[in-house]
Amino acid sequence: MPGIEELRKNDMMAHLIDSLESGKDIGHYGRLVFVMVARYFLSEDEIVRLLKNDPDFSEEDARSLYKQVVSRGYNPPKRERVLEWQDQQDFPICPNPEDPGSCNVYKDLNFPEEVYEQINEYYDQKTES
Repeated sequence: MPGIEELRKNDMMAHLIDSLESGKDIGHYGRLVFVMVARYFLSEDEIVRLLKNDPDFSEEDARSLYKQVVSRGYNPPKRERVLEWQDQQDFPICPNPEDPGSCNVYKDLNFPEEVYEQINEYYDQKTES
């Protein structure tokens, strides 16, 4: 797996990691975004270790969220989705929402080819219907 340093290349993910490491509550959507992206860079145990630093989240909660994201095959969210989710909670998921280039994980991180293929399939199906 690429690891945490690779994940830190994205400003939003570095912000989420730092917040978790300092014991902050990153909110439901912050945790969801974190897992949706981090699962391609960190092991389940590394993700759980970070998530359980969130004071409102247990190890059991963290494992359950991880398994849910993986079983449903969630792709990392687009910037627009992150901003929508951020509006629904107190914790700022995107540290620089005014910057149109920030919080775009697809700009800064390299995902496995199947992620891009799934996204293309989704848009192809959407166009056909």
